[in-house]
Amino acid sequence: MKKSLMSLALLLAGPALAAPAALPSVTVYKSPTCGCCEDWVEHMRESGFDVTSVDTNYMESVKVRAGVKPSLASCHTAQVGGYVIEGHVPAHDVKQLLQNQPEHRGLTIPGMPQSAPGMDIPGTPYEVLSFDAQGNTAVFSRYPG
Repeated sequence: MKKSLMSLALLLAGPALAAPAALPSVTVYKSPTCGCCEDWVEHMRESGFDVTSVDTNYMESVKVRAGVKPSLASCHTAQVGGYVIEGHVPAHDVKQLLQNQPEHRGLTIPGMPQSAPGMDIPGTPYEVLSFDAQGNTAVFSRYPG
């Protein structure tokens, strides 16, 4: 009887109790010697993403192909769900981007703020910026550090 009631409850609840959709895989291009990039990869994995890490000595060409202007650049470049993620962007923001699917090319944290995921030294406020194909930016989120 309990099993029947549970089945009925799940049926009536429908999509509300359905398993969450799987996150798309992430491909990260990084220098083979960059420890903070590897720490960001681990941050993404701990947040539920399946991550493939590609070591390359040609990061500038990766960024050009991804449409990342030099003023928006950081140490690593990732691709996920059709978006570009440049630098130490928190997994929470990547998930929000994927959920909302705005008309952005991607997200970036230019440079390498000390308190961003993978850097993990508290105290430096930073902003995550969205950017479009022309390199125009807008603040996507702010972190106090």
